[in-house]
Amino acid sequence: MGTVCFIVDASVTGALLPRHLRAIRQTAFADHTLPIIVTSATTDPRMQDIEQRYRAHFLVTPSQPLGARINQAAYLSQADWLLIAMQQRPLAAKLWCLLYPQLDTYTLDAFLIGSEPPRLSERLLQCFLGAGVAVPPYIAIRRTWLERLGGLDPELDEAALADLLQRLYACPTRLQTFSLEASGLTRDSPSRSNKPYRPPPNSHTDT
Repeated sequence: MGTVCFIVDASVTGALLPRHLRAIRQTAFADHTLPIIVTSATTDPRMQDIEQRYRAHFLVTPSQPLGARINQAAYLSQADWLLIAMQQRPLAAKLWCLLYPQLDTYTLDAFLIGSEPPRLSERLLQCFLGAGVAVPPYIAIRRTWLERLGGLDPELDEAALADLLQRLYACPTRLQTFSLEASGLTRDSPSRSNKPYRPPPNSHTDT
């Protein structure tokens, strides 16, 4: 499936940052752990504890807005797939276990994770009313496609994520949604397999 990196911004997740990281790490990857970059505009007193507990790496850039922070993390990761937190709400660990095999594809550029995208008629109505697009909890996007889009707008802060979605919809992005409901599971149902997903040997791991 190529390499994968999570990018989680502390201002997006707020006080629920540890829950995001815990859900990612609860996928129980045997000897492999996917890298997590936590971006932030300020230092966090929990930083050292979070880095050690969840094997995450903090990237603190005080002078950069959200769009620029995520762009820098994407560049540093050099991963094939970037999984970017878009909401404060974390996702269930079982969803990540089901998603990773779906990334083994060359026919898609991005996944909207955890919610369904608005229909064309809904997007047109949102545009007419001047309303913002609905932002999913996470997005998985190929780094090469993100680069073709020009990355996130480096001058935008809170609006950077919604702006990225609008450009994804406006371009011929090969886009698919992924959620527990779409996979045939509910939040309370067991996963289809008790075996943890194991990335291929060439997957990027933390050092």
